[in-house]
Amino acid sequence: MQVPAQVEYERATSVAHALALLTRYGPESRILAGGHSLIPMMKLRLAQPETLIDINDLAELSYIRVADGELQIGALTRHAELLDSALAGEHFAILHDAERVIADPVVRNWGTIGGSLCQADPSEDLSAAFAALKAIMVICHADGSRTVPARDFHTGPYETVVAPAELLTEIRMPIRAGGGSAYEKVGRRVGDWPVGAAGAAVWLAGETISNAGIGLTAVGAQHFAATEAEEFLRGAPATEESFARAGEIAAEHCRPSSDQRGPADYKRHLAAELTVRALRRALLRARGEDA
Repeated sequence: MQVPAQVEYERATSVAHALALLTRYGPESRILAGGHSLIPMMKLRLAQPETLIDINDLAELSYIRVADGELQIGALTRHAELLDSALAGEHFAILHDAERVIADPVVRNWGTIGGSLCQADPSEDLSAAFAALKAIMVICHADGSRTVPARDFHTGPYETVVAPAELLTEIRMPIRAGGGSAYEKVGRRVGDWPVGAAGAAVWLAGETISNAGIGLTAVGAQHFAATEAEEFLRGAPATEESFARAGEIAAEHCRPSSDQRGPADYKRHLAAELTVRALRRALLRARGEDA
């Protein structure tokens, strides 16, 4: 039987209380949100925190809203809530695309956006989506808060910039006119981690791409992003030829590993193909031709 090691348990009643508990118990404490990643790791003794700090009562961290020209998502928002949010889909369809292919309804009903990001799995879907949107992460600590670009949030596999006495509280995405976004994924089965996936966001000035964001996951892309491909697209015509070259550039800068999900060459091929598909659909949405 897989049984976690003995652990102390605290239930936070506010963000300030959660931060105080994190400070009190130190780096051996862990935040419990959805728990779909942490609890299985504890059962296998891959994670052995001394104290769990449960933040599920913090309704103040569960919201999806537009303020100050941004879409703002609270870190305790459940995947199912983001998938059901007409507001999120209206501004960034990529978020609905990604949420539809994350795990299954049971996980989406309880798993949280912040928990997924802080788990920092190299194959995490939302990490690529937020990288494509060039989102900003809000991290709170006892003395206030700080912001970090989504592309600087992960420092390595299962590692983030969140310090032991800090808490991710919000994700922000600037809303700009003339844009469209999409997410494309290939997995071995429905709800599985991706073999490869790509997210894209484009903004148009006529038929020219004024700005672009490309996020990649499970293919060894640095910071979940294809920055060289984005730079190529900026100022380029919104054509299939431009997208094909962007896909090639994205694949060239990936460093996939061969594993049980497939060989590296196949994953590199996926990076190129899925980048093109995501860009193509994002363009249609920017033109108002695809829901």
